[in-house]
Amino acid sequence: MKYLGTFLMMFYASFVGFAQTLIEVKSPDNRLKLDVSLSQKGEVFYNIHLKNTTIIKPSSLGFKLSKPALMLNHFSLVSADTSTHFDTWNPVWGEVKTIANHYKEVKLNLKATPSNVLIQVVFRVFNDGVGFRYEFPEQANFKHFIVADELTQFNLAGNNKTFWIPGDYDTNEYLYNTTKFSEIHALPASNKEKDIALKSVIGDNFVQTPLMMKTPEGVYMNIHEAALVNYPVMHLQADRQNFKLLSHLTPDAVGNKAYLQTPAKTPWRTIIISDKATDILASKTILNLNEPSKIENTSWIKPQKFIGMWWEMHVGKATWEKDSGKHGANTENVKKYIDFAADNGFDGVLVEGWNEGWEDWFGNWKEDVFDFVTPYSDYNLDELLAYAKQRGVKIIMHHETSGSAINYERRIDKAYQFLNEKGINTVKTGYVGRIIPRGEHHDSQWMVNHYNRVADKAVEYKIMLEAHESSRPTGLHRTYPNWLANEAARGNEFNNAPTLGLVPEHETILPFTRLMGGPMDYTPGFFRMHLNQFVPERKTRVRTTLAKQLALYVTMYSPLQMVGDLPENLNAHPDALQFIKDVPVDWDDTKILEAEPGDYITTARKQKGKDNWFVGAISDENARKSTIHFDFLEQGVKYQALIYRDADNADWEKNPEVYTIEKVTINSNSKLTINLAKGGGFAISLFKL
Repeated sequence: MKYLGTFLMMFYASFVGFAQTLIEVKSPDNRLKLDVSLSQKGEVFYNIHLKNTTIIKPSSLGFKLSKPALMLNHFSLVSADTSTHFDTWNPVWGEVKTIANHYKEVKLNLKATPSNVLIQVVFRVFNDGVGFRYEFPEQANFKHFIVADELTQFNLAGNNKTFWIPGDYDTNEYLYNTTKFSEIHALPASNKEKDIALKSVIGDNFVQTPLMMKTPEGVYMNIHEAALVNYPVMHLQADRQNFKLLSHLTPDAVGNKAYLQTPAKTPWRTIIISDKATDILASKTILNLNEPSKIENTSWIKPQKFIGMWWEMHVGKATWEKDSGKHGANTENVKKYIDFAADNGFDGVLVEGWNEGWEDWFGNWKEDVFDFVTPYSDYNLDELLAYAKQRGVKIIMHHETSGSAINYERRIDKAYQFLNEKGINTVKTGYVGRIIPRGEHHDSQWMVNHYNRVADKAVEYKIMLEAHESSRPTGLHRTYPNWLANEAARGNEFNNAPTLGLVPEHETILPFTRLMGGPMDYTPGFFRMHLNQFVPERKTRVRTTLAKQLALYVTMYSPLQMVGDLPENLNAHPDALQFIKDVPVDWDDTKILEAEPGDYITTARKQKGKDNWFVGAISDENARKSTIHFDFLEQGVKYQALIYRDADNADWEKNPEVYTIEKVTINSNSKLTINLAKGGGFAISLFKL
């Protein structure tokens, strides 16, 4: 419900530096404070404080338009509307059963000078952060316009510790760099990356969001965006000397940023802030800034755990293309995956390389590659669907577009009708390579609209969706709960990348960065760490312990969890596989017990509709101890705890596959201290007795 009022509005001649304070808004718990000011020149500034600490110094707002050619960065205030909002809502699936949406809002109604264009800036102040966006109301003589630049600033208060990847219009599959803000250098970081299929680096001082930082005073801050609709992805240009960030929108094929028509609104710019790292991971502000579900009947949407006929191709056992003679997606081979899924209670089997076209799919900027309905001759889809149904398992469809989004849009109705006819209800899309329409980028407005059009089509045909090589998510899974996950970051397939691969700290950074916007298809669950099983000379490897792979099912949240390794490798450790069989993919509650970006994370989650809890803890390249207090458990109740931990001699590099399983009885007064190896972790199943 909303309460209209005039809280903390100050239209008085009080100057903060050179700017007149218009409005001061405090968060519902009074810890965060937003100040909005207007300079004598008509520039609008905002700044943010956590208690008595300045987090964002006065930062300006505005636009540069190319048509009409206008600068919208000097304004007069027409009016300001304020309100307080509180409600709760229940996600279709998620980390918690109920989400509270509590904020104070101010809407500034501004008139640009001298053009008289009307523009609104809406701020929402939550207990853990601030979201703001621009809105262009309907108005006479201003209807269609083209954005040349958005002039949003984030003026930092100091030289923050920063977790960043290079700004790039076409990929987010970089390793994270951890430096001071003043030491951001995107070009050398990009030059080290030899295994990314397509790069379009913006410049040496450009980074991507979600951008995670820690101030010298120990305050954690994350900058991202929410509800990315009909607008390009926002990157950030870093002024390394003055600790400033400026929004940078992805251009289209002719250099424009966005084509809009009034009434129009931008995505929310989000700044999540807390003096506790655990609060950053627990934040639901980005979700709250998205629109409610557009799907009324969501009964067909189900979180899933599955295995993929996928890793074979990465480690040299099989190929996607049939002509090689080692085609993985053949009928008999896929039946083995169906058997494995059925025997272990998994929901489905993803099959890559099932369809014609893989012989000539990559690198040629080819428009018509796949038709998404024609199987290879050695892949009997109807036979496999019947066999899977008999065994209680679903086939998950793979639609690789090779970047030809326009080809996918032409064929999507026929492809989704095909899925409906075959009883297939989940699809994984992919966008490897240069985009068609030619000249567009993965992050441009046209492609953002494409991803959302695909989600709309998936709703129409009752298809659940995950997207690979897409732009990074911004909480739209609230609006499209059938959009279960994205890749949009460096996932586990990079374990087999020969140059850099993955490093042990990677999984301790991703929840603070990429996962802030939504779930990731990270594909954990590797039991064989040396990847020379089929190619003896191969040097690539998984840089974690086996116990950490189990823990990732808890720390890396997703309602769509794929088990990454091959059935034969998983079956070699049936006792460890038991945790993957037991761990759910949907939750009623989540507690972030401890966290530090780049170092460690420990998370506890309560199973949806049941009293069981699961705990995961992971470390970076350092060994450490983790002490867990089980006060989140129901009081007066005993739980059987199965602890899957690193063996005493475990080490990600020297001895990654050794682990110990222990059974103990736990209650809410219990406390356990467990050792994590270098690159290690532990997982705990807690079953109510």
